[in-house]
Amino acid sequence: MTRINTNVESLIARRALGINNATLNQALSRLSTGLRINSGKDDPAGLIASETLRSNMRAISTAIDNAVRADTIVSVAEGGLQEISALLLDLESLVDQSANEAGLTDAEVKANQSQIDSILQSINRIADSAAFGDVKLLNGNFEFTTSGINIDTGTGTAVDHLDRVQINAAKIPNGATRQVTVNVVQASQFAYVSAVGTGGAAGTGAAVSATTLQVTGNYGSDLLSFASGTTAQDVVTAINSSSQLTGVSAVLSGAGTAGSPYAIIFSSTTFGSDAFVSVDVLDNPATLSLASGEQQDYGEDGVVTINGANAIVQGLDASVRSGGLSLDLTLSRAFGSVDGGTSTFDILGGGAVFSISPTVGLAGLESIGIGEITAAQLGNNAVGFLASLGSGLANDLSTGNFVTAQRIVRSAIDEVASLRGRLGSFQKDTVQTTINALRVAFENVTAAESAIRDADFAVETSNLTRAQILVNSSTTVLQIANATPQNALALLG
Repeated sequence: MTRINTNVESLIARRALGINNATLNQALSRLSTGLRINSGKDDPAGLIASETLRSNMRAISTAIDNAVRADTIVSVAEGGLQEISALLLDLESLVDQSANEAGLTDAEVKANQSQIDSILQSINRIADSAAFGDVKLLNGNFEFTTSGINIDTGTGTAVDHLDRVQINAAKIPNGATRQVTVNVVQASQFAYVSAVGTGGAAGTGAAVSATTLQVTGNYGSDLLSFASGTTAQDVVTAINSSSQLTGVSAVLSGAGTAGSPYAIIFSSTTFGSDAFVSVDVLDNPATLSLASGEQQDYGEDGVVTINGANAIVQGLDASVRSGGLSLDLTLSRAFGSVDGGTSTFDILGGGAVFSISPTVGLAGLESIGIGEITAAQLGNNAVGFLASLGSGLANDLSTGNFVTAQRIVRSAIDEVASLRGRLGSFQKDTVQTTINALRVAFENVTAAESAIRDADFAVETSNLTRAQILVNSSTTVLQIANATPQNALALLG
C-alpha cells in the first residue's frame, strides 16, 4: 500500500473490532444478569411478550394469595361453628335428660336449665367473637341482604310468601341488585286419609261406636280409643291434641246441619313425598267408613322454578344451585300449596365476597353467605328458635315442652351442620381447587416467560468465548493495519 491519507484496512479492522466488542459486551451482560433480554433493543417483540407474561404472573400470584386468605377466613369461621356444634350436642343431651321427668328432682332440672342458659350465652359469645382481624364472621356480617320478600297479592294485605330465605351464594354486579322470581308451577301436596259418616248433631257429626284408631305420621304413632257415643268432633279434637306426637292433624268437614253427611280428614302436618299418614281402625272398622280396615297416603313434591330454573323441591323447601345463584327457600303453607303462585324479591348485596381469579371482574368473584349464628336465629318459624329454651321463655325445661325443645335443638344442629358443610365444600371444591389450578398456571406462565427472557448460559458462554477470540484477533489485525502505512517511508530513501 502506497497511500497514507486513507487506511481502508484499518477502517475495516476497526469496524470488525467494534462489532466484536458489542458481541462481547452483550454476552457479558447476559451472563452477569442471567437475562437474554435486558433492554428493548435486545428483542422488541420478545420484550412485549415477556412483560405481558410477567403481568399475568403477578396477577396469578396475587390471586393465589387471595385464595389462601379466603381459605384462612373460612377456617376461622368453621372453627367457631365446630365449637357451637359441640355445645348444641350438649344442649340436646340436657333436654333429653330432663324429659326423663320421673327420674330427676326439681333441683336437677334447675341445674340443667342453668347449664342450658350458659350454653345459649356461650353460643352468642362465640358468634360475636369469631373474627378475622376486626371482621366478625358469625354475627350476620356476611349475610346477604334482601328486600321485597313481603309481596302484596293485590287483596290489600301483605302476605309472607316465603317463610325462610337462605342465600348461599350470589354474583351481583357492583351497584346493582339481583332479582329472584319464584314460581309455583305445581303445588306440593300433603298426605291425607278421609273417613265418611252420616247423621248427628249440627257441627259435631254423628256419635261413633266404641272404637280404637292407630294414627301414624311422620313423627310417630298413637293409639286413640273412643267410647260409644263420642262425636266426630271429639275424635277430631283428640287427634289434634296428639298431633305433636304423630305429625297428623284432623278436620271435620260437612257437618253443618243436623243429620247431614260428614267427613273426618286426617292430614299430615308436613308437605311433600316425605309426608305420611296412616289410619288403622282396630275396632268396629265400619264406624268411620274407611275404604278398608287401614288406609295410608303419601304427599307429593311440587314443581317450583326459581329464575326460570327447575328447583330441587322437598315439600315446601325449594333450592337452586347455579354458577350465579345458590339459595334455599321455605315457601309458606298458603303459597306453596297452591298452583300458579309467583313471588319476587331482590338480593341487594352482602355475603363474603372473594376475588380468586387473575382477572378482576364478576366472573372471577366467589361469594358465600354466612348467616347470624346466635340463639335468636338458630331454628325456624315452624318449630321455634333456640333462644326460647332460656329461663322463663316458652320452651324452658319448667314448661315440659320437651318434644318442641328437642326439635328446635335438632333444627339448630342441622342448620349449623349444613353451614359447616357449605363452608367445607367452598374450601375444598372452590378455594383449594382454584389454588391448585392457579399454581399450575403460574408454573406454566413462568416457564413461558423464562423461555423468552432468560439467558441460555451454554449458548452465552460459547458466544463469550467466540467474542473474546474475535476481539483479540481484531485488535491484532488493527495493529497490523495501522503499521502498514509506515512502509511508505521506505520509498523516501
